[in-house]
Amino acid sequence: MKQWTMKTTGRANLELIEGPIPDPAPGEILVKVSSVALNYRDRLAIDEGLTMAFPDNGLFVPGSDMAGEVVAVGTGVDRFAPGDRVISACLPGWVDGAGPGNARMGGPEALGSGHYPGVLSEYVALDQEWAVRAPARLSDVEASTLPMAALSAWTALVEQGRVHAGQTVVVLGTGGVALFGLQIAAAHGAEVIVVSGDDAKLARAEDLGAAHLINRATQDWVKAVYEATRDRGADHILETIGAHHLARSIEAAAVGGHISLIGILQRYEISGHVAHLARKKLRIDGLQVGHRRALEDLVRAVDRIALHPVIAAEYALQDLPSALAHLERGAFGKVVITTT
Repeated sequence: MKQWTMKTTGRANLELIEGPIPDPAPGEILVKVSSVALNYRDRLAIDEGLTMAFPDNGLFVPGSDMAGEVVAVGTGVDRFAPGDRVISACLPGWVDGAGPGNARMGGPEALGSGHYPGVLSEYVALDQEWAVRAPARLSDVEASTLPMAALSAWTALVEQGRVHAGQTVVVLGTGGVALFGLQIAAAHGAEVIVVSGDDAKLARAEDLGAAHLINRATQDWVKAVYEATRDRGADHILETIGAHHLARSIEAAAVGGHISLIGILQRYEISGHVAHLARKKLRIDGLQVGHRRALEDLVRAVDRIALHPVIAAEYALQDLPSALAHLERGAFGKVVITTT
C-alpha cells in the first residue's frame, strides 16, 4: 500500500512510500481508505509539529478524518464486519462525557498526531472503538469530512449550545467548521449570520441558508451584527479565528450568549474585555472537537436532514502537497484526498 509519512516536521519532508498492508490485531479493523478530509490542524501538524510525537519506528503518518470500507477484522471485534462503511472517530478513547486527560496536558491526542496512527494511507488498522458507521446518505468523500469539522460545529451548537429556533448564530468565515455550523444552525431553525471577506463566498453561503451576510473587509462586522439583530447580539458565535479576535466575538455576543472557541488561525493566546464578559454574563466554551457518542448522533442527524458537506476540491493521494496549498489559500468548504 501507499502512505504519506515524514521523519521530521516540515512540508518538504513529506514522503509517499510503499509498505505492507497491515494485519488487524485483536480488537482492530482493517479499513480500505477511500477518502481523507484535511483540516487546518493537519497543516499545523505537518508544518510545525503542533503536539506531534514521532512513533518508535520514526515514521509519522498524518491525517485524522477518513471514510472507507472494513475489509478484515481481528479477533474479538464485535462492532463491525467486513463490508461495513465507516468513518474515523478522530480522538481515540473519548466515547462520552468529559473524556480522558489531565490538568497538565488537557484532553486526548488525535489520530495522525504520532501518538496514534494517521490515516493518509490506502489501508489503515484501527481499534474498533475508534470508528463509527458512515451515514448512508453521504458518499465517502462527503462522509470523510464529518469526524473533525462537522463534529466541532455539532458539539458547539447542539451538544454544548442547545441551539433552537429563534436564536441567532454567527459563523466566521466559510471553511469547513463554519459551513457545517451554518447548515446545522439553519436546520434547527436559527437565524444565521455569516461573516467573510469575500462577496462571492458570501453569495454561496446565502444559498446554504444564511439569513444575513457581512463582508468584514468593507464594514465593521460587530456593528453589522448589532444592526442585523437590533442591538440584541448573537446567541451563539463559532469563534474559528481565535487569539485576540475573541475580543470582537465578546463584543458581538448577546447578553447570556455562548461563544465556542474552536480555531487558532491567529495563534494561541486569547484576549477579551472582562467587563463585556461579566456584564453580558457570557459563556465561553473551549472545544476539542467532540466525543464518539456525539459523532454517532451527528451521523443519525445527517441521515435525517438535508445536510450535505460542501466539498471545495478533491485531490489524488499523490497530490497531497497541492491539497495542503489549497487549504492554506482558504477553501470554501472541505479539501479531500481520494485514494481511488
